[in-house]
Amino acid sequence: MKRLMLSLLVAACVHPAAGAADAAKDAASAAPRPPSPGASHQPRELLWGYDGEKGPTRWAEIDPKYRGCGSGKRQSPINIETRDAEKAVLKPIQFDYRPGPAEVLNTGHSIQVNLPDSGGARFDNLEHKLVQFHFHTPSEERIDGMAQHMVAHLVHRAGDTRFAVVAVLIKLGKENKALKPVFDSLPQRESLRADIPALNPADLLPADPTYFSYAGSLTTPPCTEEVKRYVMKAPIEVSYRQFAAFKALYKMNSRPVQPLNGRRVQVYQQP
Repeated sequence: MKRLMLSLLVAACVHPAAGAADAAKDAASAAPRPPSPGASHQPRELLWGYDGEKGPTRWAEIDPKYRGCGSGKRQSPINIETRDAEKAVLKPIQFDYRPGPAEVLNTGHSIQVNLPDSGGARFDNLEHKLVQFHFHTPSEERIDGMAQHMVAHLVHRAGDTRFAVVAVLIKLGKENKALKPVFDSLPQRESLRADIPALNPADLLPADPTYFSYAGSLTTPPCTEEVKRYVMKAPIEVSYRQFAAFKALYKMNSRPVQPLNGRRVQVYQQP
């Protein structure tokens, strides 16, 4: 009897420790790890996309969280008619960008460049941190009905809920030296990433500070509204080789223009 009780006591002491070790092992193995560039990788199935049954016209039906993509009244992108833009008393955007490390990520929907420490900008007297920029082709924004070859969306955030997006249009021309490290290291498959030691987002801005502004939304699900949108009028350039490198990964990843629904579009022009 004593021998049996001793056996039970030992079992009670050992099994919880073993269970904890197994749980820790399971948690460690379950933790997601980004694949290394040389690893074999099976892309996950994407919930939404840009054509067919997962395209923009179906986003609102794919997930209840995406309903705003269909019912929202302040959606982006839009076509900007320059003759209708109001010449308002606006200030130039106060960009306060600085060089910092960058992570180039293939999201499965675009190439996104994450910027952990590259400064920010001031919109309506409120500081916003620049968190990332990504690309669309062709440009989602149109000016007088015309799209450019690409657009870079620079996403800024103040707190958890306030967003401001600056759209920099891109046309074909000379090689873009500021973006060369990005285009030279494009991750070829979804979830893969590459690191850039230093990138200065200020070098992505056109010399002309003219911009259009309006109240809009995110252009990808869940299409959240109350996003301040700023569209720089003057485009920057990339070479055909740089453009082709992106097109090899994403032939088209743009949402169509959305109804204006009576919104005001204002324009800032340097005096």
